[in-house]
Amino acid sequence: MKVLVASALIVLLWLQYGLWFGQSGHFARERMHKQLTQQQQRVEVLQQRNQILLAEVVAMKGDQSVLEARARRDLGMVKTGEVFYLIPDVDL
Repeated sequence: MKVLVASALIVLLWLQYGLWFGQSGHFARERMHKQLTQQQQRVEVLQQRNQILLAEVVAMKGDQSVLEARARRDLGMVKTGEVFYLIPDVDL
């Protein structure tokens, strides 16, 4: 009788270990849930960024002056015949 109880207890402990610490146990599930939440937040941020970039592309395709303004701002380009003035920031 003692052997049966002891073996049943060992089996129960082994099953409990798998339930809590196993590959598909409670703690693994919690880690996966946390990773899922982080990935969903990252996807939301990237979708917002894609919407902004798509709006910029549509604006550049539709209006040449938007493309020109961006080239001036980001690349420092000037039109033929224009004079470019660079005013340095002076720290006093």
